Amino acid sequence: MTAPTSIPTATYRLQFHRDFTFGQATAILGYLRALGISHVYASPYFLASEASTHGYDVADHNCLNPAVGDACDFAAFIRGLHERGMGQVLDFVPNHMGISEPANGWWMDVLENGPCSEHASYFDIDWHPLKQELENKVLLPILGDRYGRVLEAGEFKLALEDGAFFLRYHAAKLPLNPRSYPLLLHRTAQRLAAHETRDFHQELLSISAALADLPHHSEAHPEAIKLRAREKEEGKRRLARLAHAAPEVAAGLEATMRELEGRAGEAASFDALHALLCAQSYRLAFWRVAAEEINYRRFFDITSLAAIRPEMPEVFAATHELVFKMIARGEVNGLRIDHIDGLWNPREYLENVQRHFGGAADDPTSRPLYLLVEKILGADEWLPEDWPVHGTTGYEFGADVTGLLVEAANELAITETYARFVAPLRVEDVVYEKKLLVTRMALASEIAALGHLLDQLSERDRNYRDFPLSLLTAAVRETIACFPIYRTYVAPDGPVGDEDRLIILRALLQARRRNPSIEQPVFDYLAKVLLLDLADDLPREERDAYVRFALKFQQVSGPVMAKGLEDTTFYIYNRLVALNEVGGEPGRFGLSVADFHARGAERLRRCPHTLLATSTHDSKRSEDARARLAAISEQPDEWRKGLAEWSAANARFKTGVDGQMAPSANEEYLLYQVLAGAWPLEDFPSADFVPRIQEFMVKALKEGKENSSWVEPNEAWENAARAFVAAILDSARGGLFLRAFALFAARIAEIGALNSLAQTVLKCTVPGVPDIYQGCDVWDFSLVDPDNRRPVDYAHRQRLLASLDGVRPAELLADWRSGRIKLFVLQSLLRLRAEVPACFGESSYRPLEISGAHADRIVAFERAGSGNAIAVIVPRTVGALAFPAIGEVWQDTAVALAAGRWRDVFTDRQVESSGQVRAAEVLADFPVACLVRAAD
Repeated sequence: MTAPTSIPTATYRLQFHRDFTFGQATAILGYLRALGISHVYASPYFLASEASTHGYDVADHNCLNPAVGDACDFAAFIRGLHERGMGQVLDFVPNHMGISEPANGWWMDVLENGPCSEHASYFDIDWHPLKQELENKVLLPILGDRYGRVLEAGEFKLALEDGAFFLRYHAAKLPLNPRSYPLLLHRTAQRLAAHETRDFHQELLSISAALADLPHHSEAHPEAIKLRAREKEEGKRRLARLAHAAPEVAAGLEATMRELEGRAGEAASFDALHALLCAQSYRLAFWRVAAEEINYRRFFDITSLAAIRPEMPEVFAATHELVFKMIARGEVNGLRIDHIDGLWNPREYLENVQRHFGGAADDPTSRPLYLLVEKILGADEWLPEDWPVHGTTGYEFGADVTGLLVEAANELAITETYARFVAPLRVEDVVYEKKLLVTRMALASEIAALGHLLDQLSERDRNYRDFPLSLLTAAVRETIACFPIYRTYVAPDGPVGDEDRLIILRALLQARRRNPSIEQPVFDYLAKVLLLDLADDLPREERDAYVRFALKFQQVSGPVMAKGLEDTTFYIYNRLVALNEVGGEPGRFGLSVADFHARGAERLRRCPHTLLATSTHDSKRSEDARARLAAISEQPDEWRKGLAEWSAANARFKTGVDGQMAPSANEEYLLYQVLAGAWPLEDFPSADFVPRIQEFMVKALKEGKENSSWVEPNEAWENAARAFVAAILDSARGGLFLRAFALFAARIAEIGALNSLAQTVLKCTVPGVPDIYQGCDVWDFSLVDPDNRRPVDYAHRQRLLASLDGVRPAELLADWRSGRIKLFVLQSLLRLRAEVPACFGESSYRPLEISGAHADRIVAFERAGSGNAIAVIVPRTVGALAFPAIGEVWQDTAVALAAGRWRDVFTDRQVESSGQVRAAEVLADFPVACLVRAAD
């Protein structure tokens, strides 16, 4: 099957769900095309839970989500794309499935049949876990209280549908193991035998005997599994026919089910139901049990998302059937692979995808399908060069451009202010401590399983068999907590690469330094296993055991990093939260212009068609909010003085909770940054502003896990935070604060607007493909989800776009608060990308020399190809300049530029260069410039 590569010019991310459907997407395609978008970048829209707002809880990869639209709606959407010459990049989820819905037939089959399920191997389930009571069972931690309490409260209900028995627990509907049906059928037969003259009870006993003889999990071989599947369905059909034909049988079964459900206050009446539940292939448990006892791999710590195994050919084929057909039909033109780090062997998976469309197995550069991976890279990390992909979803670019806008020279001043207001904190210590917290709580079962595997391996080696399980588990935990990146990519079929080897050894060394009580030989043994330093003559079975541990370790290190860094540290280490972004590192305060250019040149070499993202559905703060927050780094004195004034004015609004004042100093410090980033441009306050900030603060408290959490909510503290926000933002009570803060926010908003324009220009012109997250085509000051998933007013954007025809720069600057200026910059550059493609893609990238008084406040570079060239000139760290940083504020600053005539895309100004141009001339009327070399 072939799929010609379709490289986007620009993508626009749309979040599909029941409130934004195929029909609504089709209605805005004309707007997107006029904006200059070449490809819609769609969130997953395969069958998921009806209430899903993201689509990552896929229940069936081969069925469209009816909440988003039916086949006709989808066809109209595709037709609308094609009529406008547009394509589609689809977000695809190969790593896990949503299991909370009965629509997931695979999972229901596993729950019904356990290891004898035809799909038992499709999921990453440990059927022989540490806890013996879970042998050949799946732990289902879905109960709202301890099992015994739920049972004796009568919350479990039984149901019969078409000959199949189910257990209902509120919204959950769980199949019963057909081998356990006799517990119900025998009781019903006895009931009928005592009261009926006809021999229905004999037929029930016959069905019961047949089901009791179904193969057991101890016989889980292919033939037995097929036999069981066939015979159990026949048993259900017989029961359904009998219940339909004989009302007395149906009534008897109903009476038996109601009897087994027990009677409140009579503990013994629940014994039979307990026995029935113990006969299932799953063990129901209190949701709090999940962290320590769960025995299936999840997406991070989300129990409703179970990992699947696309490394198995049958799973790969089954999950990719529909999406591959869509690609072959031209309905989908590229894929974004979600959570690549969760896969067993990412490179092999990606090769399998490309091979399906004609990619050469022996050529890692063979990429017939436009393929991206969702991957968070460390500061100095790049994708493995042997992956057959076009790049990532662009988190790293967002971190780079934010770093570029941060004034690194003020790091010490900002750090000292944070230390005085909160406490001296070292980010590396916070990350380590929070990753340890994750390994001991949310992902404790995964760490325990790795420790158990390592213990089993050590028993094979007489030099290491005396290491106790507790010591081996501690070494695993500490090494993962010291891992500097999300994961390595040790493959089962090859030696460990030099980069991965260095990362593993560094993590082990750091873990040893932090834990001198753990013997060095323990870390030496762990190094041997992780690096697969094995004897050449090691038996295949034993080598496979070592490989299994090394690869399972890699699948755990990523979730620990994500939960410890993104979902905890990012809400605790609040020195400058512009840096606390997915793909960013809070400890890296700023990025020099030279380093920004170096990274751009390396991106051009490695992945010139990677996505460049500044806002995503995962962002902690939107691109425009983050651009404002970067401006705080330019105002260290104002920030320090403001904090003192604001906190003094607001101290009276704090609440005592358990002997402490809420919110804490760290939470208050975070709040003021959040306010600065999200402060409305229109008259304050907007109707939804206070509740938005309140909800953010409550989420931040839970994620930070210091004074509240998702597992142990502290409602008193959360209510105190809500009350504090309401009070300081109330014009009657918080007037003193509001007047003072509004002045600071206004200046930050001006600098932030210039930062946002520079960020937009860079995203559209440096190597890579610009991606626009829904709604960010104009100013958007959203916070973390669900705030960044609010409905987008496309009618308003269409009106703004229509108003840009013939608009003058002065008009846009005067009206900058409307967001038209950002829309104008974006449309102008996206049109340029389509008109002069030779200047983008794989064209050259060359930094331009800058001189003069404000040389450090300019970023400039040239891109050229096929005789065409553009030159980009944008400002950075302009807080010292008068807004809007145009004209003579640039004094003698000059940019080296090839001699000739150039035209500015934004102002249509003609610029004549004799080898350099004055910034004051190029930026005379507009704060950013993109010059196109005029034809001879």
